[in-house]
Amino acid sequence: MGSTFLPTVGRMAVCGGTHGNEMSGVYIVGEMERQRKVMGDGVWPIPVTTVLSNPRAVKECRRYIDTDMNRCFSSAILSSPITDSSPYEVRRAQDLNALLGPKGSAGAIDMICDLHNTTSNMGLTLIHYTTNDWVTLHICKYLQTKITQVPVRVVTMDVPISDAHSLETVSKHGFSIEVGPQPHGVIRADIYNFMKEGVDVTIDWIQKFNSGTVFEGGEVEVFMWHKSIDYPRDPETRELNAVIHPQLQDRDFCQLKKGDPLFLSFSGETVKYEEEESLYPFFINECAYYEKGIAFHLAKKIKLPIPTVQVQKD
Repeated sequence: MGSTFLPTVGRMAVCGGTHGNEMSGVYIVGEMERQRKVMGDGVWPIPVTTVLSNPRAVKECRRYIDTDMNRCFSSAILSSPITDSSPYEVRRAQDLNALLGPKGSAGAIDMICDLHNTTSNMGLTLIHYTTNDWVTLHICKYLQTKITQVPVRVVTMDVPISDAHSLETVSKHGFSIEVGPQPHGVIRADIYNFMKEGVDVTIDWIQKFNSGTVFEGGEVEVFMWHKSIDYPRDPETRELNAVIHPQLQDRDFCQLKKGDPLFLSFSGETVKYEEEESLYPFFINECAYYEKGIAFHLAKKIKLPIPTVQVQKD
């Protein structure tokens, strides 16, 4: 089979601080802006826009001011009228859509790399929303090949892009990079360096692709989101009845089998995994998900076929 020819990836945005207390992305964007001031736009082999996504939340070192901004980039919210009562993050999302999009348009920026931290033990995880974006999937495969100091995993949320609510869905291609474990409001050198390597390797792939390198097809291992699981709760007060079991804690992307421990109640009883299908948990005990009613997500592990790709000639 021959190559699939794809347009140049001409413009990229690196965004940090979409959640204002996830510090690695905040400092990577700051460092990239410092490098540009010192060395000029030629510091990278492709045009890179750097964006501090939620500056008010960053200033206050909070996840958000009014509402979670990484839930504000669906087409419906981006097209909603702004009123005096509109949340700050909805206003800011529409500003970012004007800057980097508009979402779904021919004029949207080619690639967004949105930088996030998690308190979960997820290593370096790439999250995106389609199963047939060959540019994004080839970059994911390249990152898995080039980065060896930390596990690199790919999560696919297979939903229509118009419904997808994350910042990276404004661009033609793109993904978020989740790196952890790191407490919110804290920056760790190892986690920062893993994320920085993820950004650098992504830029490296784009430069090679634009220069005519042929990237061979094959398969990419991905974790396909399946469903979310909440903590056991009191049916009346909604208070937690149990916490993540010690044998599950920190075992993101490890296979769950029937009978494995999930939760430990405050009275010492174990809640076990009862499903026949073996699935893979991730975002286990993520701090920011308590308010969302999520103890962890479950995914199926599959392999996606990808074609050989190269840049189309003008």
